[in-house]
Amino acid sequence: MTGTTGMPGTGTPLRVGLVGYGLAGSVFHAPLIAATSGLALDTVVTSNHERQARARAEHPGVRCAASPDELWDRADELDLIVIASPNRTHVPLATEALKAGLPVVVDKPIAATAAEARELAALADDRGLLLSVFQNRRWDNDFRTLGKLIADGELGEVQRFESRFERWRPQLKGGWRESGDPAEIGGLLYDLGSHVVDQALVLFGPAVRVYAESDTRRPGAEADDDTFIAVTHANGVRSHLWMSATTAQLGPRFRVLGSVAGYVKYGLDPQETALRDGLLPGTSPDWGQEPESLWGRLGAGESPLTGGGTPVRTLPGDYPAYYAAIAAALRDGTPPPVTAQEAAAALDVLEAARASAREGRTVTIGAGA
Repeated sequence: MTGTTGMPGTGTPLRVGLVGYGLAGSVFHAPLIAATSGLALDTVVTSNHERQARARAEHPGVRCAASPDELWDRADELDLIVIASPNRTHVPLATEALKAGLPVVVDKPIAATAAEARELAALADDRGLLLSVFQNRRWDNDFRTLGKLIADGELGEVQRFESRFERWRPQLKGGWRESGDPAEIGGLLYDLGSHVVDQALVLFGPAVRVYAESDTRRPGAEADDDTFIAVTHANGVRSHLWMSATTAQLGPRFRVLGSVAGYVKYGLDPQETALRDGLLPGTSPDWGQEPESLWGRLGAGESPLTGGGTPVRTLPGDYPAYYAAIAAALRDGTPPPVTAQEAAAALDVLEAARASAREGRTVTIGAGA
């Protein structure tokens, strides 16, 4: 449910409180919120003085708070809470925000378990409030392009979906994302895995079986940094998903094989790099565009590496569409762009993958249980 009661008039922007100003908060959420018509970044919560100063410099007029409690005390002055703090805080902060009567967007993963995600969804439904999860990579350029190819029947019946989110980071960066403490919900399975699993479920529907291999390869590493998941969907499609920080030679981002043709695409969507460089959506007509040299190729019986297949223009990436849809959901009661129940379904797969890797077996879930 979205809960539009008490929203400001259509001419007044919805006031957003953002919890966290690390990578997620400063690079993704704050710029996208600021660029969205109908939303206004009101308050940033961070106890770090340097980050407070950066938030004020990057978003003149924004208020800063040291604790989320300051937001709950001002709940009647805000219209949306965005939680971009470390993973371990997602469930308690979302719970507090919903109990304060505020709609919530939570960065992925929403929780450590599907059960926790469904409990949050039930609380939001009970309060009549929006609860959505920031799965921004549904608006990646390659994912949008692949979705159109499938919808247009260009691949025929899809049989196998290969998706890679690989990096070459032989040195540890440190921080909670690489912590081995289960309470931190770190490691690549829950970080990058939240993206690739969500994309597979959006494209091909519910999972019924999951097999996974998960390793911790770098010296001194505590959390998984090289993981593979094989998903069998209820419709028979098989998804093979890789996420790694130890890949010395990167594979294609997508290789999708159908009964008529296949699609192979290298390279990552350019929007994250643009945001890291301080560029904002709406400041350039080329937002989300990539050069022709990175377009994927569509064909059958030929290798794209030797020029086989036909180049397919990549649709522009569109991260701004997420917050535009959030604003519409709050104003008009339209469905949120990503639901907590969808996030819970992805967590079902991630939990099954963790159990599979630990126990060396295939795990049956959902309709196949």
